[in-house]
Amino acid sequence: MQTLLIVGCGDVARRTLPHLLGRYRIVALLRDSSQSEAWRAQGVLPLVADLDRAASLKRLAGLADAVLHFAPPPEAGIQDLRMRRLLAALSQGSLPRSIVYISTSGVYGDCRGARVAETSPVRPKTARARRRVDAERQLRRFGRTTGVRVSILRAPGIYAADRLPLDRLRRGVPVLCAEDDVFTNHIHADDLAQLACRALRRGAANRVYNAADASGMKMGDYFDLVADSFGLHRPPRVTRGQAAAALSPVQLSFMSESRRLDNTRLCREFGVRLR
Repeated sequence: MQTLLIVGCGDVARRTLPHLLGRYRIVALLRDSSQSEAWRAQGVLPLVADLDRAASLKRLAGLADAVLHFAPPPEAGIQDLRMRRLLAALSQGSLPRSIVYISTSGVYGDCRGARVAETSPVRPKTARARRRVDAERQLRRFGRTTGVRVSILRAPGIYAADRLPLDRLRRGVPVLCAEDDVFTNHIHADDLAQLACRALRRGAANRVYNAADASGMKMGDYFDLVADSFGLHRPPRVTRGQAAAALSPVQLSFMSESRRLDNTRLCREFGVRLR
C-alpha cells in the first residue's frame, strides 16, 4: 500500500479521509502534537513537525509516495519559505510520485469580472497572493527538474454548512452596492476534498486547475442568498467609498478583485460531478 503524506491538516484535509482510507497508508504532518490522538483515531499516523523549522522535517525524506498539500504560506513576506523547506526535505530521499497543492484563485488578481481560465496570467495584488504564486513556481520547477507529477488546484472561497458568514450577517457588516459589486467564486469544502483526491489519480503533470463551482455570483448576491436561507436580514449595501471607511483592509481586499473562474478544464479532465 502506498504512503500518502497530508501537509496542512485542517477542515478540508479531514474531509479527504473517506476518499483515502483503505487506499493509502496516511501520514498527517501536525504542528500541534495535541491533535495526534484525534488523527490516530481516524486511522491516520500522526507525525509532529513544523514547516517553519527545517530540522523537524528530516523524517519526511523518502517517506511518501504522494503528497496532498493544504498548508498556507507564512503570514509575511512575498516568498513561501515553508514550501522551500518542505521540498528540500522531500528531496533528501526517494521522491514522491505526485504532489497535489491547494493554491488560491487570488493569484489572478483583479480581472474586472472577466472569465478566467488557467491560461490567464497571474497578477497577484496582495502579499498573500504573491506568496502563493511563489509556492506554485517552486513546485512547478521542482516537478520539471525531478519528474514528480505536480498538480495545482486554485481554490476560491470555501464554504460548507459550518463555514458560512452567519456571524457577519448578524453583525450587519455591509456589502457593496450593485454598481460597485464584484464577481466572486466558491467551492464546497466536500467538493474541494473530492477534487484533491481526484487530482492524485487524474491530475496532469505541471497542470493547473480552477477548483471552483459554476455559480458565478456577485458577492452581495451571495450574502443575500445566505441571509435568505437562514431567515436573517440582508446586509446593507454601500458604495465603494463608504466601504473604505467602514471595513478593514482585509475585508476590502476581497471586495477589490472581480473574476469568474472557468472550471471547464477541471470538469473535463477529472470527470467529477460537483455538489
